[in-house]
Amino acid sequence: MRARAIGWILGLAVCATPALAAGKSINKVEHREQQRIRQGMRSGELTRAEARRLEAEQARIRVNERYARADGKLTTREREQLNRELHRASHDIYRQKHDNQDR
Repeated sequence: MRARAIGWILGLAVCATPALAAGKSINKVEHREQQRIRQGMRSGELTRAEARRLEAEQARIRVNERYARADGKLTTREREQLNRELHRASHDIYRQKHDNQDR
């Protein structure tokens, strides 16, 4: 019985760790993308209009994250949706920084 209890505790610890790490990684990705936008503005790779659009996209993702966390729990489905949005935003930043428009 004691071994079973220890197994449950270890199982819960293993399951809880990715959930905690995933919440932190979402914030890290958001922060990194914000830095990429700022760097693109400083270097002239992004026009003001492009930067505004990318900033608005980041704001929408933050609102969606806040809404997903409103009930106190970020489900797997919500996390996957946020990760898809972040991936798309990252691709948008890359595409805008590497197009032929310069400031």
